Amino acid sequence: MHDGQALDYVDRIGASAPPSADAAALAELTRRHLASVPFENLSIHLGEPIVLEEDALLAKIVDRRRGGFCYELNGAFGALLAHLGYDVTLLAARVFGDGGALGPPYDHLALRVDLPGDRWLVDVGFGRFVAEPFRLDERGDQADPLGTVRLVETGEGDLDVLLDGTPQYRLDPRPRELGDFAATCWFQQTHPESHFATSLVCSLPTPGGRVTLSDRLLVTTEDGERTERTLASDAEVLAGYRDLFGIALERVPHLAPPVVR
Repeated sequence: MHDGQALDYVDRIGASAPPSADAAALAELTRRHLASVPFENLSIHLGEPIVLEEDALLAKIVDRRRGGFCYELNGAFGALLAHLGYDVTLLAARVFGDGGALGPPYDHLALRVDLPGDRWLVDVGFGRFVAEPFRLDERGDQADPLGTVRLVETGEGDLDVLLDGTPQYRLDPRPRELGDFAATCWFQQTHPESHFATSLVCSLPTPGGRVTLSDRLLVTTEDGERTERTLASDAEVLAGYRDLFGIALERVPHLAPPVVR
């Protein structure tokens, strides 16, 4: 990443380059990223390949003002943080599903950011999760605007990340490279057991809650009150992506049967 790309990126999230790479700036960049870059899997259902390379991720998220899922969002944000002077490590995790079953290895990508005296877990790619970084070495409750985080060590040396007592994912502390996630990223795009291949989602937090467009179902949560509305036409769907998420599409993504290649 060069300086011009970094400036465009911080502008994309409504921020500015911090004067120093400290914890306060990290929290502010994280909050702004979560508030401005949607969690979405539209590329899978538009037939767009997801390429886990820095330039491709920046072109999508910054130049085309799109969102993405964990590999894209945390992959790009990690590159930005590293350019701004942070010590960033990519970490792999397995997501807890229904009944507590764990997903495949490299199911999720998260970021470790090392600062003097503290290691932080940063995650802008898990949809509705936390709003701020949290300490990786703390084993007690950590307060977040969206709930209470707790890290629990497993017998194998991994860390279970809990939000309000519910396990979210199991974090492997070993450093990874972006290319390590390519195989599972392909699985997520193509396999009939992949949630991302069998659902359509675009979601963004709002000051009072969250807005999500799932195929044609528009779900808005405001101050704890949930409302749903089905969008009747392609024009309404395209307007929803544009007006609610800042995503300009030429055509509506449609669910298609996943294909194992």
